[in-house]
Amino acid sequence: MPLPSFFASGDGTRVWSITRAAVYGAGIGALGALFKTLGPRHEAGSVPADFLEIAAAALAFALSCAAAAALHNFFARRLI
Repeated sequence: MPLPSFFASGDGTRVWSITRAAVYGAGIGALGALFKTLGPRHEAGSVPADFLEIAAAALAFALSCAAAAALHNFFARRLI
């Protein structure tokens, strides 16, 4: 039985692209880490450490967005 919703679309639910979610998540993570790394309150550090911080944030956001898309697809198939 589907969960009640105020928004009812006639075409059912669309499958979310896990790859697209991961790419968008990586972009958001990298952008956030760039703001943190290049911001005025950041201490002067080494370039490899800054690059590693940006890469880690991009990877973390990519994985979390891909997991959210996979979870959405799982629930859409099972419940709706």
